Amino acid sequence: MNDYEAILKAYELAGGDPSSLQFPQVGSLVVEENKILSFNEVEGLVMEPERTQRGVKAKIVVKESCKIKNPVHLCFGVIPEEGTQEIIMEIILEDNSYVKLLAHCTFPNAVRVKHTMQAEIKIGKGAHLSYEEAHYHGPSGGIEVIPRAKVSISSGGRLTNSFSLIKGRVGILDLDYDVQVEREGIAELIAKIYGRGEDRIKIVEKVSLNGENARSLIKSRIVVIDRAQSKVIGETYGNAPGARGHVDCMEIVEGKAKAQAIPKVSVAHSQAKVTHEAAIGRIDKRQLETLMARGLEESEAVDTVIKGILR
Repeated sequence: MNDYEAILKAYELAGGDPSSLQFPQVGSLVVEENKILSFNEVEGLVMEPERTQRGVKAKIVVKESCKIKNPVHLCFGVIPEEGTQEIIMEIILEDNSYVKLLAHCTFPNAVRVKHTMQAEIKIGKGAHLSYEEAHYHGPSGGIEVIPRAKVSISSGGRLTNSFSLIKGRVGILDLDYDVQVEREGIAELIAKIYGRGEDRIKIVEKVSLNGENARSLIKSRIVVIDRAQSKVIGETYGNAPGARGHVDCMEIVEGKAKAQAIPKVSVAHSQAKVTHEAAIGRIDKRQLETLMARGLEESEAVDTVIKGILR
């Protein structure tokens, strides 16, 4: 199996559709370690990938007023058991543009793998970026993932971002996003993560509502079982009149796992409003009993409830 065939198989494990990478009308970028296996531009989309010693540096630009019809597929992965991948990403949406990016990061055989991402995202006036990132890490938990992103949203712009890691072991996850929102801008950040074994999860998401009537939602659903540990910090700062923000964190703990939820809210203008809610608890025993009465083993019932929470 060559590198491209291997990454396509791994891409499917992460929830991607390999056939989507074959259509000329669909933008795509496929990277294995530091090898650019393929990329495809479509009208209104400019992609400038560049190979580096330890990964890839890529610039993605959506031209002014262009609405990219089909989702753009990004695939990053490491196939061997050991390796390092450093992704440096610059994403620019010019004014009044739109694109949906589907990123699948896959490390099916990871025993000693490190994946880092350093992203700078600029969303122009009235532009909308939908960014969905799904990970698959294999069964061993031998991986360290460190995503960093700095995002600026101009007047009337919008970011819809989701990060999902519910297949395979997490390993070590250290995620840190910083989002600046201007007038009438919107930021939505959603994280869904399932930690098992000795997994370690840390999430820091910070949103600054700097413009009039800027809005945001930080929403996380984290499940840790066995001896896994999680720490979730959601920060929202209301710095302008009419700014509205909400932090919503729910964590489920089973076995000897440990979880922390730390919402931080701050208001620097009398006409701004920021709220938060955080909850940590166990799986509802009545739900488990109902599923077990229908023939499921306890472990199967637990997994079913967890998948429902993360769906």
